Amino acid sequence: MNETRNLTGPIPLQRLEGLLLLVAAIWIFAETGDTWWLFGLLLLAPDLSMLGYIRSPAMGATTYNLGHTLLGPAVLLAWGVVADSSLLVGLGAVWLAHIGLDRLAGYGMKHPDSFHHTHLGMIGPARRAEAP
Repeated sequence: MNETRNLTGPIPLQRLEGLLLLVAAIWIFAETGDTWWLFGLLLLAPDLSMLGYIRSPAMGATTYNLGHTLLGPAVLLAWGVVADSSLLVGLGAVWLAHIGLDRLAGYGMKHPDSFHHTHLGMIGPARRAEAP
């Protein structure tokens, strides 16, 4: 059976997790009372981590993965709660929303051989090339 058609397979389940992360992050951000223009302005900021690909696929995978792991937003959210800082909680929520949106769209953590090789499978032209 085609992996993308199996709704209980790892890829559809990870995409569902991405949706849940996105919804939870939007809810957390809304609770901070921060302005929504900040959310919109920063939503794509984690993609600056792709600049490592200018140097090499391996460096790009490293910088991209550091910008797209749940560790960063988790630290910001925890720090914001401990410091009672709505700004830090808001920043962590925006970062978490970005990661959730990426996972929902099928963009996963990168392998060092190619931008198109992710833990959720191949993306872009590489995925189309392997389709029957």
